[in-house]
Amino acid sequence: MQFAFTDEQREFRDVLRRFLQNKSPPGEVRRLMETDQGWDREEWRKLNQDLGLTGVRVPEAYGGQGFGMVELGIVMEEMGRALLCAPYFSSAVLAATAIAEAGTEEQKRALLPSIAAGDTIATLAFTEDNGRWDTVGIEMTATPEGDVFRLDGTKSFVVDGHTADLIVVAARRQGSSGDDGLSFFTVAGDTEGLSRRRLETMDPTRKLARLEFRGVKASLLGSEGAAAAPLARTLDIAAVALAHEMAGGAERLREDALDYVNMRVQFGRTIASFQVTKHKAADMLLDVELAKSAAYYAAEACDENAPDFPAVASLAKAQASDVYMQTAIHAVQMHGGIGFTWDNDTHLWFKRARSSEAFLGDPAYHRELMMQRWDTGEERASA
Repeated sequence: MQFAFTDEQREFRDVLRRFLQNKSPPGEVRRLMETDQGWDREEWRKLNQDLGLTGVRVPEAYGGQGFGMVELGIVMEEMGRALLCAPYFSSAVLAATAIAEAGTEEQKRALLPSIAAGDTIATLAFTEDNGRWDTVGIEMTATPEGDVFRLDGTKSFVVDGHTADLIVVAARRQGSSGDDGLSFFTVAGDTEGLSRRRLETMDPTRKLARLEFRGVKASLLGSEGAAAAPLARTLDIAAVALAHEMAGGAERLREDALDYVNMRVQFGRTIASFQVTKHKAADMLLDVELAKSAAYYAAEACDENAPDFPAVASLAKAQASDVYMQTAIHAVQMHGGIGFTWDNDTHLWFKRARSSEAFLGDPAYHRELMMQRWDTGEERASA
């Protein structure tokens, strides 16, 4: 597979970077992360009115821009660089992908246009208190009651779950386990029986919530018992999107650290001239470029529907997780004593690096998953 960005994609990145530099400076990030909601609805509307970013990967038939994973990756990379506080990952990546993968034609036409326009804030609730990122961890039950279902259970670590207008929920038929009996459901954020509580987390720039369902009435999304494959596909796409976001954040940390060491003078010369600083800078550059390459490859594999996409999605997530965290550590060290202080902005990206490392599965989880998927792919190929 050969990959290079087109002139249009490079221009899109340049426009988006300039826009986000203006809309999401560190001062604005600090302001929003201190709020309970974590984002500004009016600025969210402007973001979508000006650039239509929420609908980048939504097909034109459902009110979106109709682009692919490569373009979504560009958006995520630039948002990670700017540390944008907005419900983009929850709405445009998790919820929109789940609906597109699992919904019927009628449901996609009913739900996706308002998400693509930014009018509806949506999210995907699938993880629970056990902290597992696979289907085995889903314990919430769905009981049919006439034309609707009753949901009982708890979802945790739900991105923007406390503010979402629409929640896509993964639940299972009573008595089922693993991939069997899994279904998607849609629930309005103000439905009776649903209680939502924002969680206190290390990273205040990405809000997570705990949702409790007590006899909540929900509508089936797609076919009953057929959510396992759409959920797996959704999580793979989300992992690639997150890998792009992490690569963008790592690149921002690297550039900020270089700016600092080229400005800071010690013993009559800039600390950038010290050999140890040069080694760190070289390591950071190599690491970030490898993370970006893995993310770009995975995005192209998704758009081409390549058979190895699930494996390379896990590869991209694992690589980006390691690189973002290590780059954040180097950046703090290169800033010296001020790198650990609240007044220095480095800690904002450091905390995002740590939270993203665990989000959707840590590097060890994804490397194990990657090997399982490659083994499975090789068996299919030999057969």
